[in-house]
Amino acid sequence: MDKPAAATRAIHHGESFAAETGTVMPPIYATSTFAHGNPGGFDYTRSGNPNFSILEGVLASVEDCAHATVFGSGVSAITAIASTLHQGDLVLCEENLYGCTVRLFEQVFAKFGVRTEWVDFTKSASLASIHKHKPAMVWLESPTNPLLKVIDLEAVCNAARSSKVPVVVDNTFATALVQRPLKLGATLSLTSTTKYINGHSDALGGAVSTDDSSWHQKMVFAQKALGLMPSPFDCWLITRGIKTLPLRLKQQIANAAVVADHLGCHPAVSWVRYPGRHDHPQQAVALKQMKGGGAIVTIGLDANREQAYAFCKALRWFTMAESLGGVESLICHPATMTHAAVSADVKESLGISDGLVRLSLGCEDIADLLADLDHALTLLP
Repeated sequence: MDKPAAATRAIHHGESFAAETGTVMPPIYATSTFAHGNPGGFDYTRSGNPNFSILEGVLASVEDCAHATVFGSGVSAITAIASTLHQGDLVLCEENLYGCTVRLFEQVFAKFGVRTEWVDFTKSASLASIHKHKPAMVWLESPTNPLLKVIDLEAVCNAARSSKVPVVVDNTFATALVQRPLKLGATLSLTSTTKYINGHSDALGGAVSTDDSSWHQKMVFAQKALGLMPSPFDCWLITRGIKTLPLRLKQQIANAAVVADHLGCHPAVSWVRYPGRHDHPQQAVALKQMKGGGAIVTIGLDANREQAYAFCKALRWFTMAESLGGVESLICHPATMTHAAVSADVKESLGISDGLVRLSLGCEDIADLLADLDHALTLLP
């Protein structure tokens, strides 16, 4: 038979480790330890659990790669990769990364001698910096958080490959259904499974996918040695959640495209960033490497912090909260929430102002979302 589509692979996860029961949905293996010599080869949940293996299998299948390793959160997945670095190593990072990634590199791993350089990878000159610095690793997000910059992943990966530099792509905003970093040449594709993969805002998780067996072994080692494993229950929830990912994401992307165009014409909105819009600075790259514009919309308001907060709080169907990717719509004030740990000077240089807000579109009826936004915008001075 032909290879099944991603939507089919997301539902049919394969091994449940409970064949004798005929269970359709695998059970939760809520155990810390296992009897020696069991057929699955499990010994202690810190170093493996059937729920880990089930989720890793479906993630690798959806990503269409050889290996996936699950972790307790997206930050745990970041930590697992960063833990492979050595004192004196240099990481070339996209200048606009998730605030917790910035904090990990600048406030945690810097203490162990890991160096970072921050580069605007939307500029062609950034490719030369890879050859110039010969870093230990290149670290990207695309689209970035929260500015939704779209990086030409294939171009960066080609430049890195010629210098034998591994490339990490945080693919949380896109997921493998919208963008395939590994197919574009990345070494590692990282995702916070807390977000779209799970989709119901009730579990924490992270994952690293790769076709490189040596990197896979490094991730398995970090999962065990650093205690970065998830819980069996969270893996069970995420395995359940991913089954509806294609359906949810289709609706979320459709909602985001309509909201972006609607706000782009609203007099109270200074600017809109959405990869699917014609006015996005990297729309040509987005059209080349993404299947859709994603479900995040970032907008700029002519407002101070208090006014931006008041706008967010006035919304009914958009909850002001951290995170993204769930079936419910959320709104975030990055300057004081996701990027609170980033210095004021850096935020200003990047354009993460007090008037910037990030919307994560859920699966609600689009008419309700538009009416909600219009009402809240009327309250701005």
